[in-house]
Amino acid sequence: MVLLDNTIVGAALPDMQRRLHTQLTGLQWIVDAYVLLVAMLLLSGGVFADRFGRKRVFLAGVAVFTAASALCSLAPSVGWLIGGRVVQGIGAAALSPASLALLAAAYPVPRERIKAIGLWAGFSGIGLAAGPVVGGVLIDAFGWPAIFLVNVPIGVVLLLVGLRSLEETRNPNAPAIDVPGTALSVLGVGAMTYGLIEGGARGWTSPVILGGFAVAVVLLAAFIAVEARRSAPILPLRLFRQRLFTVSNTAMVVVGFALMGSSFFFSQFFVDVQGSSILRAGLQTLPTSLAMVIVSPVAGRIAARYGFRIVVTAGLAVAGLGLLALGMVHADTGYGNVWWRLALVGVGFGLTMSPLTGAAIQAVSPQEGGLASGISSTTRQIGAVLGVAVLGAIVRTRQSGGASFEVGLNSAFVAAGGITVATAVLTGLWLTKSPTRAASSSGAPEPTGPSRQTPQPLVPRG
Repeated sequence: MVLLDNTIVGAALPDMQRRLHTQLTGLQWIVDAYVLLVAMLLLSGGVFADRFGRKRVFLAGVAVFTAASALCSLAPSVGWLIGGRVVQGIGAAALSPASLALLAAAYPVPRERIKAIGLWAGFSGIGLAAGPVVGGVLIDAFGWPAIFLVNVPIGVVLLLVGLRSLEETRNPNAPAIDVPGTALSVLGVGAMTYGLIEGGARGWTSPVILGGFAVAVVLLAAFIAVEARRSAPILPLRLFRQRLFTVSNTAMVVVGFALMGSSFFFSQFFVDVQGSSILRAGLQTLPTSLAMVIVSPVAGRIAARYGFRIVVTAGLAVAGLGLLALGMVHADTGYGNVWWRLALVGVGFGLTMSPLTGAAIQAVSPQEGGLASGISSTTRQIGAVLGVAVLGAIVRTRQSGGASFEVGLNSAFVAAGGITVATAVLTGLWLTKSPTRAASSSGAPEPTGPSRQTPQPLVPRG
């Protein structure tokens, strides 16, 4: 449900734009309102699950996510829809890490735990791949509200079965909730996102926009200061003294930035530039998600054989070249000359994400593997927030200068590709070869990371 919600909304954006009479800025907020809350509450959700009970937090997250989905489906305006997406993000940030913590507790034997979490990741991959197609079918038949309404019966079944079947587990030694750190991170990244999204509409020198950026700088500086002094911070800054940890998470920010920022425009390109139907556009965007689902499960084994640095650098380079190639497509470009560009993006990022998470985990002590995995997922989500905001700002700025939407999209894809290729070069230069165990992974890209106290289920060691 959580990962499906990322890709299915992308398919619905053209229909939302027409029926809700909104501009690009409104579409950006519809996506980023959800991703922002997931990104900034992800680690707190894991700590809540450990501290107050994994079953309780999981079911509460399902209930919130389901209720918010119903609210989104009934939203009469963009403002109501954005509000529903915020609540949806809160529910997702609770249920996803709690679900992984429940699995880890239910399968104490490492071999069985790895199998269970492999299935968990596999279903996540199904959600990723199914989003464009399911979204296209539902929107074509019923309109955009159906993509949220489909969550309601699934959520109800989860609640009924979960209440009867799940056993409660908790960690009595779980750390205290870092309320100041969580609040400052949400507000700081939110203020930055506001400036990036609204800057294209209000003007980059507008007092409101400049004030938003100033507030973001102050809040994020306060976040760093608070985290440095807390005994149990949500983001232990000491971890970033490890070069491998810092570089892998920086690269993960770029992965989220380029992947989510560019995929935000895929359906819009096919519908608004090439004139495809929403259903056909959903099918046309499949090469990216299918390539990721196919490549991600084997990325760890490839990295174990050929080396982490080589695979990550190659993956970023392939994805970046695919995005640069997308920057050269036009309204009259045939699909036979488009699909392979989308597939390159999927193959590249599929090769990259699992090994990057493995590198972050390998850089810390075994007791902090769960926390490292959660931070890796969080940095990817933060990158996604910034990607939608920044690439959307590029498109709006080009349009305000008199360029067409097509030209704006080309500029956004080229920018995303250039940043990704540059990151590939820098990653190859900065990282040394790491042991093969750093590259092992359970498979598909996980939508969220496990909680702090969860043992290292995602990376088999030895």
